[in-house]
This record gives sequence, structure tokens and C-alpha cells, in this order.
Amino acid sequence: MNSARLTEIREQIDELDDRIVEILNKRAGLSREVGQIKSESLDVVFKPFREKEVLNRLASISPGILPEDHLRAIYREILSSSRRLQQPQIVAYLGPEGTFTHQAALEYLGQSMDFAPCQTLHDVFLNVASRKADLGVIPLENSLQGSVGQSLDLFLQYNVYIHAELFSRISHALLSRNSDLSTVRRVYSHPQALAQCSGWLRNNVPQAAVIPADSTAAAAMQAEREGQGAAAIGHPRLVERYALKAVALDIQDLPDNWTRFLVIGPTPTVGSSRDKTSLLFTTADRPGALAAILNLLAAQGLNLTKLESRPLKGEKWKYVFFMDVESDLSQEQYESTMHNLTKLCHTMRVLGSYPSGPQLYGNGVPQEQT
Repeated sequence: MNSARLTEIREQIDELDDRIVEILNKRAGLSREVGQIKSESLDVVFKPFREKEVLNRLASISPGILPEDHLRAIYREILSSSRRLQQPQIVAYLGPEGTFTHQAALEYLGQSMDFAPCQTLHDVFLNVASRKADLGVIPLENSLQGSVGQSLDLFLQYNVYIHAELFSRISHALLSRNSDLSTVRRVYSHPQALAQCSGWLRNNVPQAAVIPADSTAAAAMQAEREGQGAAAIGHPRLVERYALKAVALDIQDLPDNWTRFLVIGPTPTVGSSRDKTSLLFTTADRPGALAAILNLLAAQGLNLTKLESRPLKGEKWKYVFFMDVESDLSQEQYESTMHNLTKLCHTMRVLGSYPSGPQLYGNGVPQEQT
């Protein structure tokens, strides 16, 4: 009886799969048509605000048998395929393959993009600004170690814009050819990763020298190359790319470890459903200049989620401010506010307005932020 029912269920699943494939191909045909229309109007392919609307709408109509996080993960790949059919896109990221930036980019943008590893963050910005890459993915800040200062500085150097943000949970693993911690003499990783795991390293491999590397993936390559006595800190999935074992998992000092990444492009975004605006500005050299800017935003009921100063290159004791405002300042209702803000600033540049990002849990299963 059970065997007969199982056969019947499998036949029904096969029929549904046939219909799904047929529908996906129809959707692919429409995506190609969208791509042709966008090409004629020189419209951009990646529209994060539209994709967020699609995902939220699908989640709202789903009866719930399929978990929402599974639905979103499936459709992120469908959307990735749709972008590819419209026009292949190159995505620059801090490489090599297997870095946390690479994993976050894969989870957010899907497998159908053309990912181009760059040796430095400078190269990511350069490739996007020169249009050698359509998009770039960069780390902006970590919940434990704070901002990635180099990313903030490069916004001053290159005329690029923020298209989207995403938050990725960072789970570090100790990777080595040998499972015996007592044999580890050298641990390689990116300085951020080493800092995030410093307590674990002191307690578990105090005999090991801690050696900075250009990236977590570069550290894994070094540990693989050296073999005995060498280890690396990086994403657990690096074991799929290198001849290493995950000797220890979740070794970060604090479990709730997140990195905020940005997707950047050479032109500003357009569209609706934008929740944040990022600005770069300098103030006049007079008392109360910054306070006047903050008071203006407070009077409009605008909430700041980030405000950080960076030294202005070539100017002693001068600073530039990076600011996130929890609103779409490109809307008509803020036209007067932006006009007054511009007058209060010595210089001001809008880096972009974009939708608030999803939380990605490092395993391909995203959850939207509320």
C-alpha cells in the first residue's frame, strides 16, 4: 500500500516538475524581452528595489508549506538567471574565490553572475568606476571590529554609487591539513578575521604565530601549500576548494558576528522602495558646523544609522564624514532638506539611495530584515 502511494506521489512530483520547467522557460523568454527593452533605453539590469518587491510579494502570497527562507533562496537564483538572460554582468569582488565577500556575493546575487576576483579593494573600485565591471561587492563594516576604513576612503577616490546592501553572518573556521591543534605553528588570515578570533587563538593555539594575509582565501592557499604546521582562518566552505580540513568551527570570539557588504555600480540607482541614503560630506571650518547639519536632519525627523569621520587625504586635521540616513532623500518631499543640507556642508556627495538589505546566514538561506 505504501509502495503504491509512493509511486503515485513520485508521478505527481514528475508532473509538477514538468510544469515548473515549462513555466521557468516562459519566464526566461519574458526576461529576455525585458533585457531587449532595457538595452534600447540604456536601463540598468540590476534593480535591487524591484527584486525586493518581488521577493516580498511572493512571500506574502505563499501558503506557507514551503518555508519562506527556502522560497527566497530559490527565487534569488531565478532572479540571478533572469539578469543573466537580460545581459551578462561582471561582478568585481575582493578575491580570490572563497573569501567571505565572494560567498556573500554568491548568496545575494546568485550563481549566474560573472564573478571577477580582484587582488585589492582598490581594484574593485577601479574596475567599477572604469566600467570594466558592472557591479562590485565590498565589505563596509563588521559588528565586532567596526568599519573597513579602506572602503570608506575609496569612496573619496572613485565616483561610484551604492546600489544595495546585505548583511552576512560571519562564521570563522580553523582550516588545516592536520586535525591536531598542538601541531599548529602558524595561523594565516586577513587581519579582520585574526582580530575577530584573537581570543580563541590565544586559548587554543597559543604556540602559533599569527600572520596576516591579503584575504582569507589567500590564507587557505598558503596553509595548503605549507602543509604541516600551517593553518588558516576562513569560511568553512573553503574546504571545498583546498585540500584542508575544518579543524574547528565557529571560532569567532563572539557568536553574533555580522559584516555589512555594499553592492556598488558606476551610476546611481533609480526606482522606488529605497529605504536608506548614504552621504559623504565635509563641513565648514567653524564651531557648530556639524551640529547644524545634525540639527537640520533631526528637525526633519530623519534617523541616522551611521556617522563616521575619516581623515581627508592631503589635508592636515581635516575630516570627511560618511553618513547613513534611514530614508530615501531623493524623494521630492526632501528637496528642500537636501538644498539646505548642501548649503550647510562645505562639500557633499550623495553615494546612493537603496533598499535595506537582507540578512544572509552564510549557508545560502537568506532572511529579509524587518
